[in-house]
Amino acid sequence: QVQLVESGGGLVQPGGSLTLSCTVSGDIFTISAMGWYRQDQGKERALVALITNAGSTQNADPRFTISRDTAKNTAYLRMDSLKPEDTGVYYCNADGLRRDHYSFDLWGQGTQVTVSS
Repeated sequence: QVQLVESGGGLVQPGGSLTLSCTVSGDIFTISAMGWYRQDQGKERALVALITNAGSTQNADPRFTISRDTAKNTAYLRMDSLKPEDTGVYYCNADGLRRDHYSFDLWGQGTQVTVSS
């Protein structure tokens, strides 16, 4: 089995920073990409940031930075200069191949980020 665990959500004041972590474990052959998404009520899940196994990144907001620790199969999302409108549930995604060469595409259960004074 391949598993995905998210952490790092919480309460932060406007202007503050927060870092989310996403770790994949199990029978992994390779991870193709990991990303962070946000889903608002009644809307489709939207990309926040993405990083590939080659190190290429996509960012929807310059305040947010995605990085990785390949040895730990972990991706991080650093969020700076947070605003109340950033409040929401953030989901981690990872896709790749298991050691048996079957593909996987996993979603975390979501972690709550609340920006409030």
